[in-house]
Amino acid sequence: MHELTYLQAGVIGLLQGITELFPVSSLGHSVLIPALIGGSWQHLVTENASGNSEGSPYLTFVVGLHVATAAALLVFFRSDWARIIRAFLTTLRTRRIETSAQRLAWLIVAATVPVGIIGLALEHTFRTLFAKPLAAALFLTANGMILLAGERLRRRSEQRAGKHQASAKAEPATVPLTVPAPATVPTQTTIAPGGRATGGRATGRHTTAPRGGLVVAEHRSLDTLAYREAGVIGLFQTLALLAGISRSGITMVAGLLRGLDHEDAARFSFLLATPVILAAGLLKLPALAGPAGDGIRGQVILGALVAGIAAYLSIRFLVRYFETRTLTAFAIYCLLMGALCTVRFVVA
Repeated sequence: MHELTYLQAGVIGLLQGITELFPVSSLGHSVLIPALIGGSWQHLVTENASGNSEGSPYLTFVVGLHVATAAALLVFFRSDWARIIRAFLTTLRTRRIETSAQRLAWLIVAATVPVGIIGLALEHTFRTLFAKPLAAALFLTANGMILLAGERLRRRSEQRAGKHQASAKAEPATVPLTVPAPATVPTQTTIAPGGRATGGRATGRHTTAPRGGLVVAEHRSLDTLAYREAGVIGLFQTLALLAGISRSGITMVAGLLRGLDHEDAARFSFLLATPVILAAGLLKLPALAGPAGDGIRGQVILGALVAGIAAYLSIRFLVRYFETRTLTAFAIYCLLMGALCTVRFVVA
């Protein structure tokens, strides 16, 4: 391959750190941006998408960036992961799931297993076939459509649920002939993912999984997801093997359709991404000590530092962003960027 320069290492590290967690596809941008620049930058992409790229220096460099991104996720959510790991180990000892932290731990396991198996089997094949500029542009456009569709389905479902509740309140109530004595209704208590006890009625969230249907209108807390729902969300992650489809975006859409709000959907997405990105990086990291790492170890260190810092800042921004905002802005960006790149590479 052409020599990977420190400038390229820094730019690609910055790009990776931001786009890995923003719902705009890091793999898609790592293909499109170098291809748009051209020259030795584009050669990095073509080599990474070649059939004999397993031992390529550029792939080894990208692995270092993935490990740095996963490290940023671990640092930012360190208290959550400490609680989740303790809860998981407790369930192995007691063979019972009693708290929301323990349930969340097994939800992450249920969602990680599908993408782990499929990723190991098909990651190289998908990268070889689809990590090309035109394919990435088309999939990035599709990613924007998925984000918009998810937001639209969720909004329509909430509107129907609101109309149903309004009509139910408008119906005249049946007045009983005798008034029974008021009964004491216990408030159901749940443990939020942060470990804080909250009353079910005070939070306004349902603590039982709704029945059937693709889209759940009611707002639900993260720990009420069924394991099969977590497994389906994990399957959605496998679409991120296609350059242009965002891992965080697709899992957020899946969470929104199952009744999570944007904040919880984003948090679950980031927690799910951590073991997947970390495992993928650590599995291939030994290549850095071999011939593939010769001459680029300094570039890997620089790129990883930039990617780690950018990823940490991106997480901080996105966690606050999704407290009050939606995926719509990212969907519009993906549609515009994807369409422009499609025209560019079709003409070329």
